[in-house]
Amino acid sequence: MNKNKVIRSQQLRFMVYTLIAFTMLFGIFGAIIFGQIKATLYAKTDSDLLASKRMLETGGAAVEGGNEPFPDKYGFIPRAKGRWPLTPRVIPLLWSDGKIVNAQQIGFIVYNHYFSDMTFNPSTIGVISNVTVQGKYHFRTVSIPYPEADGAYVQLLINVDSEQNLIDNFRRIIILCSAVFILLSISASYVLSRKMMKPIIRSWEKQVEFVENASHELRTPLTIIQNKLELLQTMPEKRIIDTFENIALSLSETRRLSRMTSDLLTLARADSTETQLEKQTIELDEFVDKVCSPYKEIAELSEKRMWLSLNSGIRLNADPGRLHQLLVILLDNALKYTGEHDSIGISTYVKENKTFIEVSDTGIGISEEGLSRIFDRFYREDRARSREQGGSGLGLSIAQWIVHSHHGTIQALHNEPKGVIFRIRLPKQ
Repeated sequence: MNKNKVIRSQQLRFMVYTLIAFTMLFGIFGAIIFGQIKATLYAKTDSDLLASKRMLETGGAAVEGGNEPFPDKYGFIPRAKGRWPLTPRVIPLLWSDGKIVNAQQIGFIVYNHYFSDMTFNPSTIGVISNVTVQGKYHFRTVSIPYPEADGAYVQLLINVDSEQNLIDNFRRIIILCSAVFILLSISASYVLSRKMMKPIIRSWEKQVEFVENASHELRTPLTIIQNKLELLQTMPEKRIIDTFENIALSLSETRRLSRMTSDLLTLARADSTETQLEKQTIELDEFVDKVCSPYKEIAELSEKRMWLSLNSGIRLNADPGRLHQLLVILLDNALKYTGEHDSIGISTYVKENKTFIEVSDTGIGISEEGLSRIFDRFYREDRARSREQGGSGLGLSIAQWIVHSHHGTIQALHNEPKGVIFRIRLPKQ
């Protein structure tokens, strides 16, 4: 499948998922806010309705000093001790045979203006609900059976036009804001999907590059080994001494193949975080001196000078095996790319509460482009020379992983007047 098509498809999927998530969050948030506002606005209204409902159901027990029964023909409590028993906001309607029979009590003007065309809704019995009168007046209402007559009901109403107006305005604001937020979330989803795809694209590109480079690097020794073995197969009568060079070259390529496979396995485990460090407390200067000791002899045999300047004087919490591997990679690298009478230096010191390890040389150095890519896998400044010297371009990638796993940094710098410096910075324990 085409790479760009796959990336676009995955990005679109991320964008849709993010947009759905944003929309759901905005919807849930808006619904909660709207519900809370609505409940708050109706809280006092519903409290008054319930208080009036309980008072009528108990025959006036809710009224101070009131245990009177319903004395009038409408079943409503008269003034007790100078108080009207119902809350002034509450309008009581007495329904009988589908008609309002207390129009005189509530006032004919009020009755004719609001309730003359109203019909009784049985669903309001015992349940607080909304009712709209004449299509424009809004009430909260609850109904209870009238105890003095079968089939009669008392319906309590409170006008909530102001509350309903606030709710309608708030609903419009919520809908408008939600629409704006959804439009903004489309842009945000697009940006986030692109950001989410960046590490995937980088990983894809690195994987493709890694596979291509690994295939190329593995193909060369395998081809050499195959050719030499096929050549030996055509000369069965030859003695080993007569084919020594072919055998030696095959063994050399086999060893290089083994090292490369080991390095690839190390990097694969590093990528999967499978490899765990086994840290110990070590005397850094003593440890570095011990690792560098055999390389001093190798350098002397090659007419190169190796010097040490170990001045850190600290105890470091690190994985000795990985730290040893790190120094070996850098020392091998320095020995490969230095000539006779060149020098190789190893120094340790503490600066700005950080521990530094430097491996420098006066060898052939590296270009500006090489400095920015030297830790890339399979990168080699001079591929032909590196292959002759057994390099695979994986050593410095492993070195970088070792340093990063110790929460440090490593960088390559020009060593004036020539050569290169590898500077490692580790946190001071």
